[in-house]
Amino acid sequence: MPVIELLASSPAVFVGTCLVLGLAVGSFLNVVIYRLPVMLDRAWREQCRELTGEAVAATLPAAAPGRFNLVVPRSACPACRAPITALQNIPLISWLVLRGRCAHCGKPISVRYPLVEALSGVLCAAVAWKFGFGWPALAAMVLTGFLIALTFIDVDHQLLPDGLTLPLLWLGLLLSLWAGPAGGAPLPVDVRSSLIGAIAGYVSLWSVYHLFRLLTGKEGMGYGDFKLFAALGAWLGWQMLLPIILVAAAVGAVVGIVMLSLRGQSRATPIAFGPFLAAAGWLMLMFGPRLVAGYLRLFTAPP
Repeated sequence: MPVIELLASSPAVFVGTCLVLGLAVGSFLNVVIYRLPVMLDRAWREQCRELTGEAVAATLPAAAPGRFNLVVPRSACPACRAPITALQNIPLISWLVLRGRCAHCGKPISVRYPLVEALSGVLCAAVAWKFGFGWPALAAMVLTGFLIALTFIDVDHQLLPDGLTLPLLWLGLLLSLWAGPAGGAPLPVDVRSSLIGAIAGYVSLWSVYHLFRLLTGKEGMGYGDFKLFAALGAWLGWQMLLPIILVAAAVGAVVGIVMLSLRGQSRATPIAFGPFLAAAGWLMLMFGPRLVAGYLRLFTAPP
């Protein structure tokens, strides 16, 4: 196929294609980030209704449609609910042309939407540059998309949905079945590293959680963090768990202190840990093997 041959023979074309594809994926991720928590809230309310027999419809927003999932209804302006046309939904370009405002009512549209699209495009292009043409690059872009969605959902709702963390975990384990020979692409890892990574990732944070609760009587993190860390272990192997948690904890501590100071909040204010895990995981995806190898050479180099 000429297109496949062109992508395989020209790194620049492959990276550019992944950039455009990443922008389109980012547009879909905006839908996931907004709608998935609403879908979960609806499901939980429905379960409560079934248990208590109380009406749940009155608790839903008046503008909320009957069917609400990742496909329907069509995307609409948050202010006036006017449907967004295809020309108004071109990643980045439409927002810039409309100057960040709704074409119907003129109300501002959050800069979050083009930022997510741009972030997705840039990270997918970086993955394409790192891994080159091949299915490891595709797998890395899938992981990147999941991490972006989980990051923003956790920022907004302090929630890491099972609907994202568990499929990510199982997908990492399944991909390890097709791991190449030693010295090949760093993704996927071998089955042993993936399985140990998933188990160690979950058990380590689960243990920290229960130890912290035993000592302080408080919950330091949620179960979603355990599942996300397990998923990163399944994708990247147990060898990357320590670097991930060290980077996430260090950056999280610094950012948390700065945010609480700027907002004048106490240390008891909860801060989502998932975004730091996701960011550290992506960094280890891109640079982890080289960083670990460089660190180990410090102890093996001849005097």
